[in-house]
Amino acid sequence: MRSLYRQYTLATLFIITISILAGLLIVSLVYNIQIKEKNDEKNVEVAIEITTVLEEMHGGGFDKYLESITKLGYQAYVINEKGEEYSFGEPFSDKELSDETRFQVLNGNIYHGMRDYQGKLFIFNHYANSVSNTVGIPYEHEGMVYGLFIRPNNQLLFSDMHLLLLGFLLALAVIILTSMLVLAQQLVKPIKQLNDATKHVMEENYRVDLDITRKDELGQLARNFSNMVKQLELNDESRKAFISNVSHDFQSPLLNIQGYADLLKSTDLNMEERESYLQVIEQETKRLSNLTKQLLLLTSLDQSARPVRKSNFKLDEQLKEVIYKYRWRLEEQNIDLSYEMEPVMFYGDADLLENVWDNVLTNAIKYNMANGEISIRVIEDNEYVNISFQDSGIGMEVEEINQIFERFYRIDSSRTKDGSGLGLAIVKEIVDLHSGKVEVTSNGKEGTLFVISLPRN
Repeated sequence: MRSLYRQYTLATLFIITISILAGLLIVSLVYNIQIKEKNDEKNVEVAIEITTVLEEMHGGGFDKYLESITKLGYQAYVINEKGEEYSFGEPFSDKELSDETRFQVLNGNIYHGMRDYQGKLFIFNHYANSVSNTVGIPYEHEGMVYGLFIRPNNQLLFSDMHLLLLGFLLALAVIILTSMLVLAQQLVKPIKQLNDATKHVMEENYRVDLDITRKDELGQLARNFSNMVKQLELNDESRKAFISNVSHDFQSPLLNIQGYADLLKSTDLNMEERESYLQVIEQETKRLSNLTKQLLLLTSLDQSARPVRKSNFKLDEQLKEVIYKYRWRLEEQNIDLSYEMEPVMFYGDADLLENVWDNVLTNAIKYNMANGEISIRVIEDNEYVNISFQDSGIGMEVEEINQIFERFYRIDSSRTKDGSGLGLAIVKEIVDLHSGKVEVTSNGKEGTLFVISLPRN
């Protein structure tokens, strides 16, 4: 099992990595769209000024001039029409230059390598130490045509302030990462305590002390957990006391029945004594029967906080009221709803059954198609009142139909627009309380049919 701390750490590292890559991508897009061409134009202007000076120079000395230029933060590479090559300043790691580029520059054209170079990923094109990543300007000196290729020197681009800024960013990243990991540990620590406490409660050990004094949601959770454990302890004591009392209440009449049954075996009893003993046995039997009924009633009330309150009501009128309540949703989604209902008087819990129609109809609307259809039919036979809901929605697979009545089950988050996963579980329980049944059929993506059958008697 992967710990929460490990998951948080991995998630943090993943977010940082994705953020860095996304930042590089954004910076690269800005660089390629707005800065790259301007940078190329700026260096072309610098190169033109340099070549202008070189063309006006007479005799030697252009080597010293170019060396002085490189000391100001540039790299230079010179070719001439004889094929001779010269490097000035920091050497290029890649001096490969295509014949087409050489020919282009030596014939009087400007080479925009800093604008067009695509040798690296992201913004790293800007720092590629290659002759191809330069600007090239032609010039003449003493009757010979030259080509000058220059670019800023990467090593001189970073000043002391740049290094300080880089160090600040690295230190900031380390501090943030360390702080997040420490924070994660502080968050996980109380969760571990709660997990250990849960294991003790599972073993019916309710003496749990939580050392959590936080004021946030975790502290509130710990306090609620402690209150829950105290309540569970009280419930456990009540349960044990209840079992003890019930055992005593059962044991007493059973002992009386057994004792008087043994006395009846005696042949020395007169008729009056026998009738007296039989009367005691009958009374104790009724006492047991009454106690059993009370326990069954208590169990049913524990299982259902709301008892079923049945009465006669018009089932078809109730369905029409539910349909009318959702007319706005039908019109909003342009769903055509038709119904066929016989007048039906039904004996059941009207409030609970209204929840059934509400849940099934809203599902039919929610999972339907735009311009879809819904058909509702109410048909009586000798035993059941059958209420069917047919929609033209997205449908379900067989495996999904087998699970839709489970609590909190949701078919697919991408298909589920809203809802808690309890609606159909509520439908099933209410129908079961009325001794009915729910049948579901679906043809893949061709809609779904719900048939709810409620017994007439």
